[in-house]
Amino acid sequence: MSNGCGVNRDPFAGSPPAGVGLGLRSVHYSHILKHRPDVPWFEIISENYMGTAAGTGGRARRMLDTIRRDYPIVMHGVSMSVGSADPVDLAYLKRLKALASQIEPLWISDHFCWTGVNGENLHDLLPLPYTEETVRHLVDQIQRVQDVLGRRLLLENLSSYVAFEHSEMTEWECLADVSRRADSLLLLDVNNIHVSAVNHSFDGLDYINGIPKDRVRQIHLAGYSDMGTHLIDTHDHAVSDPVWKLYEAAIARFGAVPSMIEWDDNIPTFDVLHAEARKAERIQKKVLARAGDRKTVAA
Repeated sequence: MSNGCGVNRDPFAGSPPAGVGLGLRSVHYSHILKHRPDVPWFEIISENYMGTAAGTGGRARRMLDTIRRDYPIVMHGVSMSVGSADPVDLAYLKRLKALASQIEPLWISDHFCWTGVNGENLHDLLPLPYTEETVRHLVDQIQRVQDVLGRRLLLENLSSYVAFEHSEMTEWECLADVSRRADSLLLLDVNNIHVSAVNHSFDGLDYINGIPKDRVRQIHLAGYSDMGTHLIDTHDHAVSDPVWKLYEAAIARFGAVPSMIEWDDNIPTFDVLHAEARKAERIQKKVLARAGDRKTVAA
């Protein structure tokens, strides 16, 4: 499945999961357990639960073990650092794989970026130059990861605030090339596309149209902060209108891809967060119905 790398698990074999999920955050544990809301799946930050075994690890792990009895779980990491000059940390991958074996996630994702070098974690998602050398390096790193995990990996595009003068291609061309050559999958963050498009003066629609249809397996939506001269991906309020418009374009191109609302600061009540997911569901239905109408007219 992955250019001979021994990956034998496809998280989307058979009928793909659907619907709009939510990020699992500790402030909502009690609400979820009490009300069992109608949510198709939850996404966790992998690092928050790594190194703990079932039945251990304090309240967070106990809550996860309880919630996963009723809801599928998705694992999303922030420190795999596939773009670093360092080889991917094997000890980290083993802990990640151990967590996956315990909670059986629908899929595992991380980011197209680097987060540290020389063994130091900088605790930030840092951009890469888009060159052929970068593509080859990422393909090699991702294939190693997929070998260890025994499954295909989803990787997410960043929001960025600086660009490299020696880039040889666009970001979306780089991601498309890497995903094909590594036989990995994409987590398309529509908010990040808009933030980067404004910051670097490109058209977000060009980005969406440049991504291969067969690689996108999840979408992220979130809120940004407008600083006047630039946008920052802050995840601290509702999804903005420009991002919803890009989301419509993404659904029109990629179909009903499993989507998720990210809200990581100034976190609202669960009902407010869930309302954002409902809005995404309505947009999906509207766009897909419109596409169906066009097919009917064409026939």
